[in-house]
Amino acid sequence: MSRTANHRPFRLLWTIPVLAIVALAAAQHPLGPPVHFAGLVNDYTPSNVTGGPYEMRGIWSLDIFHNYADFTVTMNMETSDYGVTTGVVTPTLPPTRGAHTHTISLTHASLSTDTSHCPVYNPATTGPVIVVTGQPQIITGNGGPAPFQLKGNSTLWVCLAGGVDIPFSNLAFTFTDGPATGHFGTYAIHGAVLPPQNKDH
Repeated sequence: MSRTANHRPFRLLWTIPVLAIVALAAAQHPLGPPVHFAGLVNDYTPSNVTGGPYEMRGIWSLDIFHNYADFTVTMNMETSDYGVTTGVVTPTLPPTRGAHTHTISLTHASLSTDTSHCPVYNPATTGPVIVVTGQPQIITGNGGPAPFQLKGNSTLWVCLAGGVDIPFSNLAFTFTDGPATGHFGTYAIHGAVLPPQNKDH
């Protein structure tokens, strides 16, 4: 079998028209199986957050039902090497990096066509964008309620975008208001979409 033939199933999984994905989600019962996406988070917070800038590394999942979506991200954060130059981090004392974890859970969130809170990429994404927005019900800090979560709700926007070969390759989620912005900032937090799994092979 040729190299091209070997890669054909993978390519077909990515090139399913987006309208077909949306139609599939719309046709499903709310309790039926959702359209599922998952991937990785890799980014930095702004330097002006307390203890920042933090490195962010983690995993996320997005399930799209007929008229709502569930989004969850679990990640660890610790001050980046920039903290060494600003005196926040002592290189010989790893605990000064302030390592901690967060789980963010957004359930029954709204599907939107508003891309105004989605980032611009270089090179540019060219495909359709899936947008989900709402107020996370859970934002933990090291397994318990995050201190800023106790101060009130925050608004989260989630965007999936991509290009011709891979319609959904990029994840971005952004806190646009609320106390969570003091820890994560108001810029998009970026990640990658993992390829869909072909369970028949």
